This record gives sequence, structure tokens and C-alpha cells, in this order.
Amino acid sequence: MAGVRHLGDYIREQRRDSNVSLRQLAKLAGVSNPYLSQIERGLRKPSAEILQQIAKALRISAEALYIQAGILEQREGSRIVPDAVQADETLTERQKQVLLEIYESFRKENAGLVLAQPPGAPEPLATEPQAVQKPAAKKPAARKTAPKKSVPTTSTSTAAGGTS
Repeated sequence: MAGVRHLGDYIREQRRDSNVSLRQLAKLAGVSNPYLSQIERGLRKPSAEILQQIAKALRISAEALYIQAGILEQREGSRIVPDAVQADETLTERQKQVLLEIYESFRKENAGLVLAQPPGAPEPLATEPQAVQKPAAKKPAARKTAPKKSVPTTSTSTAAGGTS
């Protein structure tokens, strides 16, 4: 039960870091308040599905909870960046979540690239940018203007060129 206790401590720490009460987290995760309390105290071992619901409610990686619960093994070097992001007190919880999601998407993308590359191939520096098609430029609409009105000018001379 030592691993379960450690998991509960981890969940409690994440909950407190997120400034969420036990009752709020239980509601967000869709579990009962007493059940969540038992998880945090190490008395219950939640299923992977419950861990995923808790992770979603806390806006943290489900993988992190799976590792804490012993469902997944921690990969070497995979926690350096997430731990640094989580420890950064200058970031909001939402910013941390977005950064971790982007980081994980890059890791997954690169894992696919590694599998697709032949042995000894140089590592790509970046992913190829996608061609962006610009929409056809619209011609500006012709301005509708009122026809100019001719204004008669007054002349002090007569048609013959003399003055009257």
C-alpha cells in the first residue's frame, strides 16, 4: 500500500497546487467526496479510468498519474521538462497545461519520425512547414459616387465681350 499512499499524496499535492478543494475535485472528476478522500489517504487504489478523470479535472497529464500509480513505467528523461514546467511558480495552471500538451505532442511526433527513419539517417531539425494557400485576393468594390452636378458660373460680361 506504500505505492497507493504515494499516489494519494501526489494527487493531494496537485490538488492543493491547483487551489481546488477536495469537494470541488470530486465533483469535477465525477467521483464521490469520500472515495477521493480515501484515494488521497492511500486507502483505495483507483482504476486507470478514475485516474484519467482526476487528471483531467486537475489539468495534469494522465500519464503522470499512471506512473505514480505504477500502471506505467517512467521513461528515462521524460519527466525533466514536465517537472520544470510544474515547478515554475510564474506560470498559471492553464499555461502549464498548454505547455505540457505542446511538449507531449512534439514528443509523440518525434517518436513517429524516429520509427519512420532508416538507421543512420540524420535527425530532422524541424518538421516541414505545411504549404499555406492564401485565399484569392478580392478586388476592391468600385465606389459608387453621385455624378457631378454642373454649377452655372456667373459672369459679369456679356456674350459679345462687352459690359453692360
